[in-house]
Amino acid sequence: MPPLSQSAAMPTTGAEQPLLPTLRRFLPYLWPAGEPGHRARIAGAMALVLCSKLIQVFGAAYTLKYAVDRMAAGAGGVDRNAATLVILLVLAYAASRFGTTLFDNLRNAVFERVGQDATRRLAADVFRHLHGLSLRFHLERRTGAVTKVVERGTKSIDTMLYFLLFNIAPTVLELGLVLGIFWRSFGLWLVGATVVMVVAYIWFTRVVTDWRNALRTRMNDLDTGAVAHAVDSLLNFETVKYFGAEEREARRYENAVDAYARAATKSENSLAWLNVGQAAITNLMLGGGMAYVAYGWSRGSFSAGDVVFVSTLLAQLFRPLDLLGMVYRTIRQGAIDMASMFALIDTAPDIADAPGAVPLHVTRGHVRFEDVRFGYDPDRAILRGLDIDVPAGTTLAIVGSSGAGKSTLARLLYRFYDVEGGRITIDGQDIATVTQASLRGAIGIVPQDTVLFNDTIGYNIAYGREGASDDEVVRAAQGAAIAGFIERQPDGYLTRVGERGLKLSGGEKQRVAIARTLLKNPPILILDEATSALDSRTEADILATLEAVERGRTTIVIAHRLSTVVHADQIMVLDAGMVAERGTHAELLRRGGLYAEMWARQAREREQALAAE
Repeated sequence: MPPLSQSAAMPTTGAEQPLLPTLRRFLPYLWPAGEPGHRARIAGAMALVLCSKLIQVFGAAYTLKYAVDRMAAGAGGVDRNAATLVILLVLAYAASRFGTTLFDNLRNAVFERVGQDATRRLAADVFRHLHGLSLRFHLERRTGAVTKVVERGTKSIDTMLYFLLFNIAPTVLELGLVLGIFWRSFGLWLVGATVVMVVAYIWFTRVVTDWRNALRTRMNDLDTGAVAHAVDSLLNFETVKYFGAEEREARRYENAVDAYARAATKSENSLAWLNVGQAAITNLMLGGGMAYVAYGWSRGSFSAGDVVFVSTLLAQLFRPLDLLGMVYRTIRQGAIDMASMFALIDTAPDIADAPGAVPLHVTRGHVRFEDVRFGYDPDRAILRGLDIDVPAGTTLAIVGSSGAGKSTLARLLYRFYDVEGGRITIDGQDIATVTQASLRGAIGIVPQDTVLFNDTIGYNIAYGREGASDDEVVRAAQGAAIAGFIERQPDGYLTRVGERGLKLSGGEKQRVAIARTLLKNPPILILDEATSALDSRTEADILATLEAVERGRTTIVIAHRLSTVVHADQIMVLDAGMVAERGTHAELLRRGGLYAEMWARQAREREQALAAE
């Protein structure tokens, strides 16, 4: 038997993900076209890097060498001029070290804006793309897992920029300078030994880090799963409490965190092996290099200062090399995190504007479903050749049993999905040939389950139309008969509604949804089970408001309770994805068919409910 619960698949990228393709995707954010100011900042930062390394290699190392040589030469006695020279050389050494720090920090200041803008552009591109994806994508993905992928991907940008430009590039430059000095001053033996050391260090670091990345990828997958479990559980806290499952959810989360902890332990323990191996290689080279120069000093080939000189150059070279393992891991992990985020960007929306799509032009609001066929799965048809005609300015009610396809009609009209056969038109325009933005701008909806943003009542009403004034928001609230309630609150329109609007009652949330739709003022209106979750008294109040809103608009009312649609110009009964009956309320009752049977059954249920009170 297959498991009853599965985590939604997320784009994952393992340690084997090629690094260069991800970096090529990333470079346009670092070197953006049409941004000469940003490119100048990068060039300035690299110039400061060059200055820092030149001062570090030639200033610090040489001044210390000459100071030691001068001190060694005057070991038997020192005159005032020699002492002054040594003091000046030592001060120059200190000034060189300060200059290196100064240029490094100036470099960071110049470059910071570039890193922040790269992060902003990439994060905005991902967020915009996520909202552009189809409804199917969002229904199949866990919100917590998606946000974790985006968070890790955007956070990796600054780190990757810093290490690529200010660690790897300067280290390569410094290595070239050091090898040139060693060639000229100490011969090929020291050059060859340094090259062998660097190659061995890089090889060892890459092999061990790739092994660690595999462990870290597993750790990240478990971390994503733990966060997804936590977000899913907290978003559904009401269901958890209904079934007394707090302890069950705690155990489920604890198991996910425990698996993550075990993977994290393995990952961190592997770091010890990397550090020990790197230290062995660098210290072997340091000892060998100094011993080689010390031997040359004993033969009269080198000076005492040369021992300090080689030690200083190698120590300076080891400093960034000691970070190479961390740098490689960070860049590799950053590439993995960014590749997962790029996988989101590469996810193509199921629904896209057709080539040459034009804006929808609504003149009257005449809606037609012509031989529409559709199913969420290929093997399960929902609508089977549906024909619906909603003349402009009229109200069509669609009723039927659960699963008959009522709410599917609203999703198709919004073009959250494309029909498999037939077409849907508005004023004769096929909605598949117009832009989605213009289509959705012409339709308003009051859904069955109104979910509000965790913000103020005023914000949630104003969401209906961008740029709406405060007066327009107030008029919309008055039209939805909720202005009085809002004005009685201590904070008025600034009253917070809580997560998903849970501080408001069902009726209050529905009125906010109505006000939001009134502010949008669409020519076409959908009422999708807008009162099914309300009590009878609240339902009657909301119905009166909705009937006022419907006037002058083409309205499609999707309902389960037949008492809410008796006023409709036309009622359509769906059964198994097909039109079973159509007509007015009186006509359908006289016909004595499926609608009349549903009406009688609901009447009996109402009578039984009243008798039970």
